[in-house]
Order: sequence, then structure tokens, then C-alpha cells
Amino acid sequence: MIPPADSRRRRRREREIDMVKILIVEDEKPIADLLDMSLTAAGYSCDCLDNGAAAADAVELKRYDLILLDVMLPGIDGFELMEYLAPLGIPVIFITARNAVKDKIKGLRLGADDYIVKPFEIAELLARVETVLRRYHKTESRIAVDDVVVDTQSRVVTKAGETVQLTAKEYNLLVLFLQNKNIALFRETIYERVWENEYMGDSRTVDLHVQRLRKKLGWQERIAAVYKVGYRLEVEE
Repeated sequence: MIPPADSRRRRRREREIDMVKILIVEDEKPIADLLDMSLTAAGYSCDCLDNGAAAADAVELKRYDLILLDVMLPGIDGFELMEYLAPLGIPVIFITARNAVKDKIKGLRLGADDYIVKPFEIAELLARVETVLRRYHKTESRIAVDDVVVDTQSRVVTKAGETVQLTAKEYNLLVLFLQNKNIALFRETIYERVWENEYMGDSRTVDLHVQRLRKKLGWQERIAAVYKVGYRLEVEE
């Protein structure tokens, strides 16, 4: 039986309340779209704006856990906006083509938590986002699916109340799946995110770790193989 539309909307709103909310302030649409797509796939809720004035209005109306901020914006630039944001206590990461040391120093002294120069690697961006959010204790500290519970602060995994011993790579693989529930992940994406190295086309390492994780959690059916792609953690929403 399909739940009523209002019930589905209510559950979607409840999930959104628990998600980390990121505001992307970027006037180059291809970059904004890439950031939005990548962060959404990683389990974050994103809003995109293309100018500083609109961003200043947005933070008055909605709570954000993190802001990704370009420097060269129409009207109010990123440095000017940072002076307004600093007293609000919202973590900010600058993402900009301005790579001069004096600009980096200025951005950090204005109160930004990090400064990323374009072009950038998505894997590095996601790692920096996670680091800043952990610093502010804004990441989920407990993730549960069925009887499997992950405490991301202590890195302890339990199943039906019993501790499951995972290697560091198995743990990182599990968290990656949990952050991307019901999303098909390419083997190269899994390898680059978990092993933090460039994928060289050998899928055996990924496949072996997935098999071990399935066995330890009893998730032979839940972690599904996706033909010619990779794997997907299937969870009923």
C-alpha cells in the first residue's frame, strides 16, 4: 500500500530536519551544480545561491550548518559577506580561484574555517567538509539501519547490541554506504573515497571488502551489486 502524499511529505520533512544543511554561494552555475550534486549524493541537504545579498537574506530565514562561499560574487563579494557571517557562528569554507597567499590569509583571518582553491578534487572537498563539520560537532553521531548501529564519534559498530569488529577500511566503507543509502556507487568512487587513492581499474580490493562487510553484518541482500556499476545499500525509506 502506497502511503498518502501528505504522509510521504511529512516523512521527507522529518528526514530533512535531521540532515546537515549546506548553503552553496557560487555564481558559476556548472560549479554550483557539481557541488550540489556531490554533496547531495553524500547525504547533505543543499541550497544554492549566486550572489552575496541573497545569501545574507537566506541565513536570516534558515539555519545552515555550513556555508561554501565563493569570493568573486556579483554585488557583495565573499570577503564582504564573511564579515557579516562571522558573528553568526556558521562554519564557512571559501571556494575560489583566487590563489594568492594574501587572499588565503585574508579569508582565514576574517573567520573562515578553510580555503579551497579552484580547480579542486571532489574527494578532497568532501573530506574538508566532513572535517569542518566534525569540528563543530554537526555530523550525525549515530546512524542506524535495522539492528546495525554506527557511533561515528567512537567508531564503534554494533549489531543486535553486540560489537562488530571491523577493519578501518571496512568501517569507512560502511559509513560511505550509510551516507549514500539507495544510491548506486561506482567502484571507482568507492575506492577513491575509502582508500583515498586514484582508482587504477582493479575492482578486486573493493569486491573483497564488500564481501567481508556483507558477511560480518549479515547484509548479503542489503548491499546489492549493481551490474557494470558497483554496489548500492538498499534501505526502505
